[in-house]
Amino acid sequence: MDDSWPTSAAGEHRETGVDLHLDLPPGTSQGRRAALERALRDAVRHGRLAPGSRLPSSRRLAEQTGLSRGTVKAAYDQLTAEGYLTARQGSGTVVADRPQGPSPQPPGRSAATRPPRHDLRPGSPDVTSFPTSAWLRATRRALGAVPSAAYDYGDPRGRAELRAALAEYLGRTRGVVADPDRIVVVSGYVQGLALLTAVLGRPVVGMEDPGLPFHREVVRRAGGRVVPLPVDEHGAGAGGDLPRMDAVVVTPAHQYPTGVTLHPARRHALTDWARAGGGLVIEDDYDGEFRYDRQPVGALQGTAPDQVVYLGTASKTLGPALRLGWMVLPPHLVRPVAEAKLYSDYHTGAVGQLALADLIADHAYDRHVRASRLRYRRRRDLLVERLEGAAVRPGVELRGIAAGLHALVSLPQDGPDEAATLRRATAEGLAVDALGGHWHGADGGDRSSPGRPRGLIVGYGTPGEGAYPAALAALTRVLRP
Repeated sequence: MDDSWPTSAAGEHRETGVDLHLDLPPGTSQGRRAALERALRDAVRHGRLAPGSRLPSSRRLAEQTGLSRGTVKAAYDQLTAEGYLTARQGSGTVVADRPQGPSPQPPGRSAATRPPRHDLRPGSPDVTSFPTSAWLRATRRALGAVPSAAYDYGDPRGRAELRAALAEYLGRTRGVVADPDRIVVVSGYVQGLALLTAVLGRPVVGMEDPGLPFHREVVRRAGGRVVPLPVDEHGAGAGGDLPRMDAVVVTPAHQYPTGVTLHPARRHALTDWARAGGGLVIEDDYDGEFRYDRQPVGALQGTAPDQVVYLGTASKTLGPALRLGWMVLPPHLVRPVAEAKLYSDYHTGAVGQLALADLIADHAYDRHVRASRLRYRRRRDLLVERLEGAAVRPGVELRGIAAGLHALVSLPQDGPDEAATLRRATAEGLAVDALGGHWHGADGGDRSSPGRPRGLIVGYGTPGEGAYPAALAALTRVLRP
């Protein structure tokens, strides 16, 4: 239905088509005018009508409320006189600008909280390098080619175009055995992990120690019980025999947060464990495309496609805001995961899927990943150069630098603890993460226990190109004696 009024041949006046909800009690015309004034005044005071909001014309509001046009005009005039509204020539009546008091602070955040001057926290790519032009071209091409049915409800597994493009891309670049029918598109790694946990039915899940606490909480909230899977210089599975578990979650290409690559013997041990006992290996390949010193390590899934679930996303290659990820599933899990996805959110947004499918098919995605790999390698090299050239504390070492978007700066046991180092970083305006908070069972304060490695997790994807050198300078100041 068209809310606008037709243009009058005489006077060329067009009524505004703005709707406004007001609760007005019944009463006399004089009483209803007061009620209208009060309702409008309260809407402005409480923020439902923000400064600059356009109000309906007096004619339009009179029709909506059942009042006379004269009553509405009188109410507008009164609120204009009080400073709540203002009449602009050619623009009708709008809410007036009003002095703003201090904004209330969110719970748990002090008024002094400010973004860090230098951000080296891990977990995000350089979003300033998002390929906007290529994405717009891909979106235009995709939307120009699809039928109108693409805007309706779709397959919970995702658009066929994206699943076909991913099957080709993942097989070619990561060695994944990925038939399109075995792929389910999700809104990101977190949703994929939660769906798998729910489908497995209150499973016992081994998760890397150290690892990301948020992911452990995702598994717990989806009904799983988490047990630690120790990590050493060869990756997950340190200590020999694997404990009794239904599933394990690993980051084989570049472990988070230590940065180690899963040793071939450990890879074989994981897949042998899964084959022997019917367990499931969940492979998080969150930054597998970014390897710098040798050929990328192929996905674990390619060696045991019936025992391994492969999880990947566009969050590190393009940006987390797209909310696009994918699962490559063993055949027996496709139907239950698709059903769980259906009752979770029905399906992931189709327009983004179509654009990504076009970006992959056009090889613009490959070009962007290659350019990003070169850029992040330069950043990794600059991090190594700065720390080697700076007079940092004895025992400070850089680890996990062969791949990915983060490195581990290990701290000596006989120096300042992580908490003291973080306080020094805060004084420099630098944001980094500490290794101590990633151990299973860690809680507040300095969470590194005696004998456990100490370190800072440094992300070199987050800052823009111009901000990165200054962030490294702040890091070297923090690490000096």
